[in-house]
Amino acid sequence: MAAAVKTDVTRDVTRIERIGAHSHIRGLGLDDSLEARAVSQGMVGQATARKAAGVILSMIREGQIAGRAILIAGQPGTGKTAIAMGMAQALGTDTPFTTIAASEIFSLEMNKTEALTQAFRRSIGVRIKEETEIIEGEVVEIEIDRPAAGSSKGAAKTGKLTLKTTEMETVYDLGQKMIDSLTKEKAQAGDVITIDKATGRIAVLGRSFTRSRDYDAMGPNTKFVQTPEGELQKRKEVVHVVSLHEIDVINSRQQGFLALFAGDTGEIKAEVRDQIDQKVAEWREEGKAEIVPGVLFIDEVHMLDIECFSYLNRALESDLAPVLVVATNRGITRIRGTNYKSPHGIPIDLLDRLLIISTVPYTEKEIKHILKIRCEEEDVEMGDDALTLLTKIGIETSLRYAIQLIIAAALVCAKRKGVEVEVEDVKKVYTLFVDVKRSTQFLIEYQSEFMFHEIQDKDADMTDAQL
Repeated sequence: MAAAVKTDVTRDVTRIERIGAHSHIRGLGLDDSLEARAVSQGMVGQATARKAAGVILSMIREGQIAGRAILIAGQPGTGKTAIAMGMAQALGTDTPFTTIAASEIFSLEMNKTEALTQAFRRSIGVRIKEETEIIEGEVVEIEIDRPAAGSSKGAAKTGKLTLKTTEMETVYDLGQKMIDSLTKEKAQAGDVITIDKATGRIAVLGRSFTRSRDYDAMGPNTKFVQTPEGELQKRKEVVHVVSLHEIDVINSRQQGFLALFAGDTGEIKAEVRDQIDQKVAEWREEGKAEIVPGVLFIDEVHMLDIECFSYLNRALESDLAPVLVVATNRGITRIRGTNYKSPHGIPIDLLDRLLIISTVPYTEKEIKHILKIRCEEEDVEMGDDALTLLTKIGIETSLRYAIQLIIAAALVCAKRKGVEVEVEDVKKVYTLFVDVKRSTQFLIEYQSEFMFHEIQDKDADMTDAQL
């Protein structure tokens, strides 16, 4: 009897990429004169709001607008969060941008003002400049002497590294740590490298131009650089950007910077923050550091209560305050924690401090553009007729509902082994998933069948109290 041959099933490992609601946003889509392009960087329409955000953006970059506050107000689904995300993308990585939802600050672990303080300090960057000694040169030769096979296991590797610039050449003795670093970075003869003398960290800058003809075949990512000039040892200015909150955490815990990875920061004492602010002020005077005012974006700001709004009023007057951008879709509504009503659910004294940017509903043409961009982002092939129908659905119901139907329609299309989404696929998912209007109509018609219902007939004599 022949033995059964067991075969291993191999699967390709693919990277999972999550597609978020605003993953198609690449920036604000403005030209050099801050005029909004019709469709650019994932942004569509809202020209006035985007231009206003662009003006704020240019002021942030110049560092002239610290402690200001901006309110983005508009109906649901008009791109308020998209504008904030566009600002974050346009600012780049150096400028801190912190995003929170207003509900996040109501935590059992810390009080509201502490949560807001941490959010504020996450949004303030400190650019610290320090001078460090480095060795920079082209690798001529690396010699590594490995211990003989019969020697004891504890014997360390030794070696020599020959580096040169255009003017000089030096041989350095290598220890175990440096040999491991060179091996890890895959440094070889012809590479231009830098070695930080304080930490021993090695960085490969690229291949030397003088070695560009050594090999016929080069990888697509091969980078060529000039052989360094002058001395091998140089003093170089290194710039780090850290947030004030990161400095707070490092100085408030026994384990120092490891607390950043632990995640459990807890409440930080006011004395610690005062000492850090004092130290940062000294660094600024000495020219060692400069403040980078970032952006704190609070979505659904109407969910904050009156105590939080009072704190924001005071915090915005501080020297170390970021640009505060808040967004809300509420009209005239009750301020949380009071019985008083106010525009957007925000107290009048705070509204006075805000520059208000309004967003307007999208036109049919703009909705079609947005749906087309989302189809590309979600990698869905959609026919023109199906896109037109989806646009009509977006106008009659909501843009968000139409966007959610894209992937559902694509799944129905895949089920029937279709190449692109057609009208029938969109119609099918439209009947499967109801929108708010149809759901509300259903509730009104069948309200008596549900457990609780509060819509009364005009002739009903029952009061709310009796119900």
